[in-house]
Amino acid sequence: MPHLNQFIFNIRSTGHFTDVMSFPSNDDIYRTFTSFKDYQVISCVDYFPKAEYVQCHIYSCPYTLTHYNNITNNFPGGLFNNVQEIELFDQRPFEHEFFIRISQAFPFLKVLFIVNKESQTFKQEQESKNNDNRNFSFIEYSHLITLGLINVHDDYAEQFLFDTKTCLSNYIRLGIDYHQLQRVTLNFTRNATRNNCSKIKQLILHEYLDLPEQYNTYFPNLE
Repeated sequence: MPHLNQFIFNIRSTGHFTDVMSFPSNDDIYRTFTSFKDYQVISCVDYFPKAEYVQCHIYSCPYTLTHYNNITNNFPGGLFNNVQEIELFDQRPFEHEFFIRISQAFPFLKVLFIVNKESQTFKQEQESKNNDNRNFSFIEYSHLITLGLINVHDDYAEQFLFDTKTCLSNYIRLGIDYHQLQRVTLNFTRNATRNNCSKIKQLILHEYLDLPEQYNTYFPNLE
């Protein structure tokens, strides 16, 4: 292709493995792109030992797509001004600092889905910092309008609904398990989640029966 002036690519591969050493490392992958001298190439390899599963994501910079899927703790960072929709997935916990990185890397994020069943390791430490007003970074999502918490540990519902951790600037659509929402809000009475719950305009609930009387007042802007 002698007339090719620009080559933009976004490659994702997945597979099962029984031996981590049998799968190429980031360095191995970078070496296959040594001829791409005019391009910055990013490679991110993730191993999930519990499921004997591996994924590899390789893309050229600048990143031009509007979505970025299967982001893990191994996320290499960067600035993605074009991206409006992302999915976070890992078998290791997402800590508060990870969400800080995500908010900075995707400043125009509108749609966020999270899949993670692992509890946060440093949750108590972060809450202690928050109580003492020491070195605790408040996260604001200025453009977020859709949040999906369908298959997550309760810690991530708290991460986004506690107003001491996250500020939801816009009225959003939230997908969440009803029983999880009930637990995190202490049956729709918890003050720490009240402010962000008032920003929810649409709830997509899973597995709910009868709604308590205080439900409507706790979500005053539901459509």
